[in-house]
Amino acid sequence: MAQHATLGASSSAKWLNCPPSARLEAQFENPTSIYAEEGSLAHELGEALLRRDANALKKIMGNAWYNSDMQQHCEDYRDFVLELLNEAKAITSDAVLLLEQRLDYSLWVEGGFGTGDAVIVADGVMRIIDLKYGQGVEVSAESNTQMMLYALGALNSFEMLYDIKSIIMTIYQPRLRNYSSYEMSVIDLLTWANDVLAPTAKLAYEGIGEFKAGNHCRFCRAKHLCKALAEYNLEPTEPEMKPSELLNDEEIINILNRADSIKKWLSSVEEYAFAEALNGKKWEGYKLVEGRSNRTYSDPDKVADTLINAGIDQALIYEKKIKTITALEKDLGKKPFNEIVGDLIIKPAGKPTLVVESDKRSEWSPADNAASDFENTDVTSIN
Repeated sequence: MAQHATLGASSSAKWLNCPPSARLEAQFENPTSIYAEEGSLAHELGEALLRRDANALKKIMGNAWYNSDMQQHCEDYRDFVLELLNEAKAITSDAVLLLEQRLDYSLWVEGGFGTGDAVIVADGVMRIIDLKYGQGVEVSAESNTQMMLYALGALNSFEMLYDIKSIIMTIYQPRLRNYSSYEMSVIDLLTWANDVLAPTAKLAYEGIGEFKAGNHCRFCRAKHLCKALAEYNLEPTEPEMKPSELLNDEEIINILNRADSIKKWLSSVEEYAFAEALNGKKWEGYKLVEGRSNRTYSDPDKVADTLINAGIDQALIYEKKIKTITALEKDLGKKPFNEIVGDLIIKPAGKPTLVVESDKRSEWSPADNAASDFENTDVTSIN
């Protein structure tokens, strides 16, 4: 079983913003998910491809989560890493590529360590590449504390062997076509480590400091019971709203800025209350009831046979339609599918969606889609 540091790199956004959260979270179970299992397999596949490990590849291909899309994404990741390695070797002949490397940053964080997916060590510029197979949230490398901790761990291990001036940290997120890089000088990284990281990590390790709510609470295991988050989400978005019967633009923007956080928090509280109710807890004023359901066939084949025997035309019983694009790509392979019918695949314009200004997509205007109207407008995931 893999070890996990109390102050792990992947959770650093939480404990650096809210130091006591690390110890508070330890009280709650950390369940795995299907997404985590899928991501773990993708990391294994990426590593096996880079190592050219035929035995590992054979084992991975027998896993239920393996598919042709994962193979293609991980081959692209392999090619990306090898291209960077070749660039490094052109400058430093003894540049090395380290895979699934343990990176110890305990000089600044008590017991702190993480695992770097791919680390390229060379004179001048060292590279840290992190494969993220998830497609729920686009992750940026800019000022990404997880990547900065990995960089510190790698610097701690190799600064005596190589003349490292800066570190380029890259998030490789193939399913969202997100390839984000951020470069820091060694001087700036160490300044941050000494002035910000070390003192905050000390508070976090001891479980003290101020609870502070924000977007970093998204993946906190204590969010459903955390009072600081509840107070943050329930307090007025604008303490002194201007006297008026209608919200003004500034007040609406303040609400939008917190809408996503509030929706996710409400869901986590509802899920917790529901799970407790299933375990027998009685919430005053609430009760469990049987939800609505749709009718279904107990035996679809038997239903069809019975109808046919009753003289019903099969054309009235069965529906025949082509498989979805995703299903056909999975069955045929993405490349063969695109070669055969790629020119017959179209991608209609998506309906307008309101997102934060930092989103990478270009701004939409009514001229982009003359047929659009307000009924096609959507407001989603503002964070």
